Amino acid sequence: MPSIRAACFTKVLRQPAGSLLFVLIFMCHKTDFSLIETAADVITDPKFSFPIVNVTASVGREAFLTCVVQDLGSFKVAWLRVDTQTILTIQNHVITKNQRIGITNSEHKTWTMKIKDIKENDKGWYMCQINTDPMKSQMGYLDVVVPPDILDYPTSTDMVVREDSNVTLKCAATGSPEPTITWRRENGVPIELANGSEVLSVEGVTLVLPRVKRQHMGAYLCIASNGVPPSVSKRITLIVHFPPMITVQNQLIGAVENKNVTLECQSEAFPKSINYWTRERGDIVPPGSVKYTSGVTEIGEYRNAMQLHISDLTQAEFGAYRCVAKNSLGDTDGTIKLYRIPPTAVNYVENSEGRYKGSNKKRIKSSELYHQSKASEGVDMENLGKRKDMMLGNELEDGYYDSAAAAVTHCQQHKLTVTTMALFTMLLLFRKVAVLIDV
Repeated sequence: MPSIRAACFTKVLRQPAGSLLFVLIFMCHKTDFSLIETAADVITDPKFSFPIVNVTASVGREAFLTCVVQDLGSFKVAWLRVDTQTILTIQNHVITKNQRIGITNSEHKTWTMKIKDIKENDKGWYMCQINTDPMKSQMGYLDVVVPPDILDYPTSTDMVVREDSNVTLKCAATGSPEPTITWRRENGVPIELANGSEVLSVEGVTLVLPRVKRQHMGAYLCIASNGVPPSVSKRITLIVHFPPMITVQNQLIGAVENKNVTLECQSEAFPKSINYWTRERGDIVPPGSVKYTSGVTEIGEYRNAMQLHISDLTQAEFGAYRCVAKNSLGDTDGTIKLYRIPPTAVNYVENSEGRYKGSNKKRIKSSELYHQSKASEGVDMENLGKRKDMMLGNELEDGYYDSAAAAVTHCQQHKLTVTTMALFTMLLLFRKVAVLIDV
């Protein structure tokens, strides 16, 4: 090889101006080597300035993954999806057909990949890669959070059950992270648990209500939340069917002829009952007549108040009345006895009060006797009872009562017990008998 080069150089030098050409070529050749050595000195090994920051984004939003490289030189930066080994971008070019992917760079150092309209399946690891030999890379994680969503199935729908049945309400929800399920009653009433305790809320996918009662009827809210707004809820209505039940507060009502009176019952039933009134022999009371006016007032989801208003009472209207409630599960009734109060009893009570006010005798009330006995030390209950007997005897001797009805009315006005009323009546009868014997 040296002999060939030497022969070439000798041949060139024999030509005119050959020596000058050789010098120029040699100088240029030396200059090229100098340039190559200078370029080699400038190239350095590229490296990552910072690790990729993991990103959390909600579905439908945007996410940005940033890779910062120093001394990139002529090397190139690429973004890849790790799990699928898909090349997404190289330098400023988007390789993938996914139009939601974009790439930007700043000063040839900061390479930012943008993902628009985040989908749940975008979650995963992403790699920033430099095409050195060997390859250099680092990874960042994109976490996609999803607001909760309640599934139509197997979530319970509105339920209709019989009283004393066992009920289980279910609520299924999706989301990332996994949602927490909370149960509440829509009206804020506590939920009665199987152990008898009452709580305002219950956590869990299922809500168990053993042996449901009518009090359990109503709307329940299944609320799903996972910290990603918004929380969602579903309304589930529980309907409890049961046969009618009637409650009568006053089973015995007294009234005076030519006056008005109102009878009332309370009924509970679901489905809602048909309510009406009958007489003791079963005859239905006509609700739209002049004499009778009936009405039903709703006082709850399954509770009603039944009223029967009777105008201008006559002897024919006294007797027993039945309030009847009937639905598809059964029927029941309650009875109210309407009895006649003699007008003389009411008039006498009014007149006797006027006579008593004009009397010079000082009337000692039972309450006064009670306070006097409390003020006097050493006075026992037996003496107090004797004073009450003396008081009753004095009232009888004064002719305060002319009839048993007036005595009963007086006892009712003074809220005396049944036993005291009986004693009043017996004393009055003995007094009348004694008067007849004397005569």
